[in-house]
Amino acid sequence: NAMLGPQGKHYVCGSIAAFTNIVVTFPIQKVLFRQQLHGVLATEAVRQLQRDGLRNLYRGLLPPLLQKSTTVAIMFGLYEDFSRVLLDLADSSGVPELVTRSFAAALAGTAEAILTPFERVQTLLQDHRHHARFNNTAHTFRTLLTEYGVRECYRGLVPILLRNGPSNVLFFGLRGPIKEQLPEATSRAGHLVNDFVCGGVLGAALGIMFYPLNVVKSRAQSQVGGAFQPCGKVLLTVWRERGGSLAMLFRGAHLNYHRSLLSWGIINATYELLLKLI
Repeated sequence: NAMLGPQGKHYVCGSIAAFTNIVVTFPIQKVLFRQQLHGVLATEAVRQLQRDGLRNLYRGLLPPLLQKSTTVAIMFGLYEDFSRVLLDLADSSGVPELVTRSFAAALAGTAEAILTPFERVQTLLQDHRHHARFNNTAHTFRTLLTEYGVRECYRGLVPILLRNGPSNVLFFGLRGPIKEQLPEATSRAGHLVNDFVCGGVLGAALGIMFYPLNVVKSRAQSQVGGAFQPCGKVLLTVWRERGGSLAMLFRGAHLNYHRSLLSWGIINATYELLLKLI
């Protein structure tokens, strides 16, 4: 526990930041989803949700809330922990700090992949083809475990590993440099804005960069039972289905871009603010 004294706060700040993000963006997500599903205007989608009431507005909030607050806590917390341990070790060996921190970020991202089953279940719950079969988070977990075993819960692990390590390295590596490029903040509000911009721009850029991997992940995870397809094979299948067009492979990336911008802006700004307050 001595190891996790003051450092424990990185986990706490990470999870509260993710919590804040979900509470703010979840209703927006629903508006987008309604627009995609029913092809209605944003104003009409908002009106529909108002009619549904507050309780329904946050219906289905729990799975993403648990998943996000856990993954973001692990992402920030483990990055800080690994950095500290590795920097102590590398201190005498003359390894550049950038290399050490990149390694720490990659390790944190890889460790985060332990939570793949959360993403797996969410993919199945969002897929309308499985609506009749899976009722809720607990029921989906139970079905996967009892009928197929643990391995089925980890379907899509390879694209998640390929995404998590590199995107963490870039996120933590570029966060500082991007903030330094912004006009210097003199107030707490200024810092908040800078952290928001920096987190948002990074999150959005990484979201687009790794978008094809997420397409492959969703595709792999929408399958239940059957053979485990290698990552490259799934990518080829999707590529062929979409007429071998790169633009089609990135279809939907613009929606994802706005969402990532807002989400990672909120997460980064809240995280940095909490670190100063706690």
